[in-house]
Amino acid sequence: MNDDMAFISEKIKKEGEIITKIISEMEKVIVGQKILLERIMIALITSGHILLEGVPGLAKTLAVKTLGEVLDLKFSRIQFTPDLLPADLTGTMIFNPKTSEFLTRKGPIFTNLLLADEINRAPAKVQSALLESMQELQVTIGDDTHKLNSPFMVMATQNPIEQEGTYPLPEAQIDRFLLKVKISYPSKEEERTIIERFSSGNSPKASKVGSKSDILKLNKAYKMVYIDERIKEYILNIVSSTRYPEESGIGDIKNLIQFGASPRASIYLTDTARAYAFIKGRGYVTPEDIKTIGRDVLRHRIILSYEAEAEEMTSDDIITKIFDNIEVP
Repeated sequence: MNDDMAFISEKIKKEGEIITKIISEMEKVIVGQKILLERIMIALITSGHILLEGVPGLAKTLAVKTLGEVLDLKFSRIQFTPDLLPADLTGTMIFNPKTSEFLTRKGPIFTNLLLADEINRAPAKVQSALLESMQELQVTIGDDTHKLNSPFMVMATQNPIEQEGTYPLPEAQIDRFLLKVKISYPSKEEERTIIERFSSGNSPKASKVGSKSDILKLNKAYKMVYIDERIKEYILNIVSSTRYPEESGIGDIKNLIQFGASPRASIYLTDTARAYAFIKGRGYVTPEDIKTIGRDVLRHRIILSYEAEAEEMTSDDIITKIFDNIEVP
């Protein structure tokens, strides 16, 4: 067993060298935001999608654009607005009078990296068109179904400040996002570096260090990471405690949770923990990996009750309570 683990760890270190190069190259452009860069890589290598919440100006757009440059992937950005139509996203059929035929004009969703900026500003029809594409990895235009590019990752953003005139994502749709990441302000020293870079007029540029084929290899490679049965049981206990907290000895939070996490949480927690260990160059998952990535997997899957909102409790507070009380293997 030890020999097998040593072999897996060595192989993972070799396969994961490209990840270190990608993140290092992105850090030439993005100051700080280490967590954001790691979470983007986790979503990319697990073929998932990511929802970001943060105030404007925290390099969300720049991060995805830079990732596209580093990996030579096609990047598209859509600013979601109340008057946006599904066809503006997916594409439409256009009549050609010369040939008397309808031609397919594909929309910006036919890309590798799609930034859906302020997704909660678009009406439900547009949100559904995007989320259906995320799930099925295909788009139907007219009578024809078109496969989306591979790899394909959506990074959607939400502005937590302004809620006027927005269309909040329904719980069933938000559940399709692999991770929900909250972006914070840079530290004073990081902001000093940002000022110096932009005021000098010589902002660093990212170079290509990988390709589409590298990502497709990583989509398979991270699954080599070993996850023990006790860790799987730990994941199941965590997810189960969001539904039946009284069975886990934390019945005091039962009235704070309206609905617990879906089975997707167990699947995604397993996948993202493996991917996180892979990024760190380890061939096995630890309980600390689950705790590190668990907040981003669970925070949008726990639906709080009115009582929790009245007490100004957040899903992060609930997750902290669960992590503090579930026995670590």
